[in-house]
Amino acid sequence: MTAREKLNWKGRRLDVEVGPVAHGGHCVARYEGRVLFVRHALPGERVTAEVTEDKGGSYCRADAVEIITASPDRVEPPCPLSGPGACGGCDWQHASGEAQRKLKAAVVSEHLSKATNRDIPVVVEELTGGLLGWRTRVRMAVGFDQLPGFHPHRSHAVIPVGHCPITVPGLVESVAGQEFAKDSELELVRDGSGRIHARQLKLVRGYRGRMHYQRKAVAGNGEPAVEFAAGRHWEMNAYNFWQVHPAAADTLAAAVGEWAQASPGACAWDLYSGVGIFASVLAAQVGPEGRVLAVEQAGQSSLDSERLLADLPQVTAVSRKVEFALREGLLDGPDPEVVVLDPPRKGAGHEVVDTIAGRHPARVVYVACDPAALGRDVARFMLHGYKLESVRAFDAFPMTHHVEAVALLTPGD
Repeated sequence: MTAREKLNWKGRRLDVEVGPVAHGGHCVARYEGRVLFVRHALPGERVTAEVTEDKGGSYCRADAVEIITASPDRVEPPCPLSGPGACGGCDWQHASGEAQRKLKAAVVSEHLSKATNRDIPVVVEELTGGLLGWRTRVRMAVGFDQLPGFHPHRSHAVIPVGHCPITVPGLVESVAGQEFAKDSELELVRDGSGRIHARQLKLVRGYRGRMHYQRKAVAGNGEPAVEFAAGRHWEMNAYNFWQVHPAAADTLAAAVGEWAQASPGACAWDLYSGVGIFASVLAAQVGPEGRVLAVEQAGQSSLDSERLLADLPQVTAVSRKVEFALREGLLDGPDPEVVVLDPPRKGAGHEVVDTIAGRHPARVVYVACDPAALGRDVARFMLHGYKLESVRAFDAFPMTHHVEAVALLTPGD
């Protein structure tokens, strides 16, 4: 073991100049040749950073516990549980809204610039509703005291919470102070009609020792949720994937529709389709003579999609993991003119990108919730002769480091 590998600064307090933002809700600082990923700081500040995690090597993690020279973008966090060692749900409560969007734009731009080897300017667009009271879906942990709360950053501890400023009013409060089975989780949803749905998830050992979630309704009695987006009414399982910001689903559907431009009678794919919002947009473009294949792994979402889009016979729902659907020929037939994909945080990956590119769509509209994964997949598309035509980004997760981006890729140099 080398001297560097034995190095452990955990607990040390270091005065550092804070550098640029990095992906993950922190900024980069340097001390004695090592990188510090510092939370609760802003670029340009001088802070006292306490090292919270150090596994040796070239970097460690730290919290800014004292602000020596503050950035003009610094504001007072609206939540008393925001800060070092407290709730880890928010990353940028100490930054103004404009500053948050600039920080996110810098991260998206950095990853796309690395992928394309050219400067990619990015503007993160603000959604309606402001910085607080927007989150309609949240997962809470239950601690040993049986009270629901949230984890600190990179911790399994649970901080009891009775109110969360970024969630819609009444959502967290609906379970605050109640006791639940320890080590369980709560999923809370307020749907588009204002109704609250809640269920408890408890990981238990079942047949042949296999672990699975035991689900118990807490509110909503298992009734369907109602959402509204893309000019349609979506009545579905409350715990299907749905955007957490009330304005996000409509905003993304409009952006996808603008760039998809599927021709009447054409074939289009909607991969990782959820309940089919983008599929409904593509169906309107290709018309009754066209074809839309909507591929979704989650069985309940796929079933709901088939039912909700029954009035659009040009849409075929494929209930299969995207990689398997592509391998097994479930998407055989005419090559798609347009492919829309909205993969999970890890991205689509080489196999999916390679297969899409091999079908030569005229346009690929990629919806991404992780800038690093988007950058990796854009670089892979470029190996197949595609270019990044345009990108838009949206602040669908104010106060956090998360950002939603939409990229348009087309064949070309």
